[in-house]
Amino acid sequence: MKALFNNQIIAESDKTISFDGSTYFPKSSIIEKYFKHSEKSSLCDEKGVAYYYNIEVNGEFRDEAAWCYSETTEYAKKIENYVAFWRGIRITYDM
Repeated sequence: MKALFNNQIIAESDKTISFDGSTYFPKSSIIEKYFKHSEKSSLCDEKGVAYYYNIEVNGEFRDEAAWCYSETTEYAKKIENYVAFWRGIRITYDM
């Protein structure tokens, strides 16, 4: 699977996980030069604490368009250190 923004691949993996309506990519599959840590975090009682990333590709910017649970609850262990996307990031199923 691929995650794309502004016609650029920003993550690619055949080891994604579908969980609670989102597709999660291994953190190792993101192209780090497009990601900057946001100051935002949020607490989900079911999953744990999520940390957010801002994404910038070729001058196009999306605030907090990706998130990662680095410490999860037992319920969400399988997505620990995986990254999911929203806010205009396109997910495709072709490899």
